Amino acid sequence: MNTNFLKLLLADDDEDDCFFFKEAVQGLPVATMLTVVHDGEQLMELLHNKASDLPDFLFLDLNMPRKGGHECLMEIRLSPTLRRLPVIILSTYINPDTEEKLYKSGATHCIVKPPHIAQLKDVIQRELALTVEAVSLPPAKDALPVEVVPTPKST
Repeated sequence: MNTNFLKLLLADDDEDDCFFFKEAVQGLPVATMLTVVHDGEQLMELLHNKASDLPDFLFLDLNMPRKGGHECLMEIRLSPTLRRLPVIILSTYINPDTEEKLYKSGATHCIVKPPHIAQLKDVIQRELALTVEAVSLPPAKDALPVEVVPTPKST
């Protein structure tokens, strides 16, 4: 992942939220290219058609027409070509049960949309930094491949 230039994808059907997100992204200290889709089917079509050139981050709203965010998240995590895509849930409200389900389904982070552009910019910047840091960390020790050596037979 090139941290000097980030490709962001926003899936959100609310025009005002999309406008605020675009404004917030323009104020980030890193160069970005933002693509916006307005429903879950459009999102999945774009991701499957651009599997060789995926965004660095997906910001996903939960409540969208045609296909909801949770359904998209599950489809992304089941796809071998998409499963490593960082998916940051960005929704107006996330209750604790839903949040738990989203993390179990593979959400990278869950964020409640802040009411002001300055706060949104701070949240986006923090989430990008956290995710870039997590992606660049070495795998956990228990995630490393383990060579199994057969035990010699006793005679």
